[in-house]
Amino acid sequence: MESNILHLYVGSYSQPMSFVNGRGVGIYTCYFDTQSGKLEKVAETAAQNPSYLAVHPNRKFLYAVNEISEGNEPTQDALSAYVLDRETGIPRFLNQQPARGSSPCHVGIEPSGRFAYIATYVGANLTVYPIREDGGLGEASDRIQHERTGRVAHAHSINPVPLGNFALACDLGLDRVFVYRLDLGSGKLILHREIELLTGSGPRHLAYHPNGRFVYVINELNGTISVLDWEPKAGTLALIQTVSTLPEGFSGRKWCADIHVHPHGRFVYGSNRGDHSIVIYGVDEMSGELSLLGFESTHGQTPRSFVIDPTGQWLLAANQDSDDVAVFRINSDDGQLDFLWSLEIPTPVSLKFG
Repeated sequence: MESNILHLYVGSYSQPMSFVNGRGVGIYTCYFDTQSGKLEKVAETAAQNPSYLAVHPNRKFLYAVNEISEGNEPTQDALSAYVLDRETGIPRFLNQQPARGSSPCHVGIEPSGRFAYIATYVGANLTVYPIREDGGLGEASDRIQHERTGRVAHAHSINPVPLGNFALACDLGLDRVFVYRLDLGSGKLILHREIELLTGSGPRHLAYHPNGRFVYVINELNGTISVLDWEPKAGTLALIQTVSTLPEGFSGRKWCADIHVHPHGRFVYGSNRGDHSIVIYGVDEMSGELSLLGFESTHGQTPRSFVIDPTGQWLLAANQDSDDVAVFRINSDDGQLDFLWSLEIPTPVSLKFG
């Protein structure tokens, strides 16, 4: 395959939930041309509601949470493992393990590739799974329950730090970001620190700045991004700044989803499902603080997820409720987005380059 062609994996809702009419097949394999921006769908892999995907650091394996139940007791909720064909990139199912909590919504892989970590929204759990040499999943080695008296916890993501044995977990219900130390010998999570954000903010996802000093948290419920200072040796977080993701005077629903830092570290992007847009911020690389650069429509409805390609030239957004993935060219000077076209894919919710 030509060097300018990347594999893009799209997770979709394949069956109805209370909040979405799932119409997808499962995982879609696409080819993306980094020269022209052309996006082509080449394969469909049947799966039950693979609502979040992660690619192994060695690029040989793919992992997907299967978000099936919405009650307190999990039914078929699971984490599934796939091996990626060396030529075509098409995933082939290996095995799965039960989610050990209801409504899994995120999976993260620690940098050495030895463990996978999932967050469950209704169950408010974090669960750890060993990854075998063949990419398959072993039985869970640890399970953490988030709880606070008088609060309803909703673990929404867990992101291993690119360097070091820590992971940061966002809990939307508790308005906290937890710092866990990763014990790679036993496959355990050890609570190390936590930071509480504004009450009612609902931290959902986060992204690391490539310089390793800053963390950007997108807050689903109050339409903001929290800028945090990260001290990697001590494993501590401190709040630097909070900014809005929405235009001044916006009166609709505040409903953020995804966040990413540009590979060069100069821009931060966040998705707004309330007004179907991407907010664009410039980054002060000394302080980590953000300055608003603009907004861009996703040319669809409900941008649940988006991704930036490794070259930093392209941004692709998954419009869940208009059944398409939109392609944008990134202006390297000011971070602005130029819309090119969309590819029809039913209820897309997670995008990952392989």
